[in-house]
Amino acid sequence: MDVELFDFHLPEELIAQKPLSDRTASKLLVLNKETEEVNHQSFTDFLTYLKAGDCLVLNDTRVLPARLFGEKADTGAKLEVLLLKEKETDVWETLVKRAKKVNVGTEIVFGDGSLTATCIEKKDMGGCLLKFNYEGIFLERLEALGEMPLPPYIKEQLSDKERYQTVYAKEEGSAAAPTAGLHFTEELLQKIKAKGVSVVTVTLHVGLGTFRPVNVEQVTDHKMHAEYYELSEQTAQTLNDTRQNGGNIIAVGTTSARTLETVASQNDGTFKPSTGWTDIFIYPPYEFQGIDGLLTNFHLPKSTLVMLVSAFASKSSIIRAYEEAIAHNYRFFSFGDAMLIIS
Repeated sequence: MDVELFDFHLPEELIAQKPLSDRTASKLLVLNKETEEVNHQSFTDFLTYLKAGDCLVLNDTRVLPARLFGEKADTGAKLEVLLLKEKETDVWETLVKRAKKVNVGTEIVFGDGSLTATCIEKKDMGGCLLKFNYEGIFLERLEALGEMPLPPYIKEQLSDKERYQTVYAKEEGSAAAPTAGLHFTEELLQKIKAKGVSVVTVTLHVGLGTFRPVNVEQVTDHKMHAEYYELSEQTAQTLNDTRQNGGNIIAVGTTSARTLETVASQNDGTFKPSTGWTDIFIYPPYEFQGIDGLLTNFHLPKSTLVMLVSAFASKSSIIRAYEEAIAHNYRFFSFGDAMLIIS
């Protein structure tokens, strides 16, 4: 299957550069994947598509302020470091801009010097393994010195770090936000629960691969990045009860969907407590076992996320829905509007 099949033209002005002041003020495009009918709604109308006995699944990962600006201790050369994954205590896989300036043994100083790092291994494509040195608590150092690692298509600075976090973000570890969840407020979640809908969480720490383009011609040649996930016993029980009682499981975001599909595909469509690393790659044709509905944002052309939603609905209906969203000036990508795919 050719990657070009998932391409579409997106006017640059539709790429949302900043979040709306009201999280729930987004538009909501609703696609019925059976009839291919499209309806234009407001995000607050999402509640009307849920019924008592359904289950809403949220990804409770929290984004690390993982972009650090420092300088080489010996020369003062400016460097930008992006934390990707902690390999062991205080040792991180990172991407370093101007990595050619960094060699094994190079010391990098951040801020007032309360945080430093030493390169212990060089990797391909700007990758470096850094050993961090500090006093106190590492996450507190990050909060003080780090910036949110916004996607490269967002050019504006974010004045409030919390607007790139969901209101239910809890488990530290992501390099990017699960952006479909940015539309929710505590008030809306309470209304959903009051309607008799179960609300559960999974954890999937979003990796940098979510920003990486697909650089192969054939879909099957693409290698997905692995991401750490957790699904608790309580969440598994609620999901199984929802299925048994005829309710629908609605995933909030592709990260929640990939977590549920990882577990369900390993357990004949049921859910068991599970933790590990997933590199599941979902593209047409794929038989979903874990979800009945999907709330998501609008994704990049030729991305693995467009492929996932095209597997859940169909490629033709997704492309048509995206064309209609463009015609109606929907806002795209991380801070953009939302899309609900149901049957």
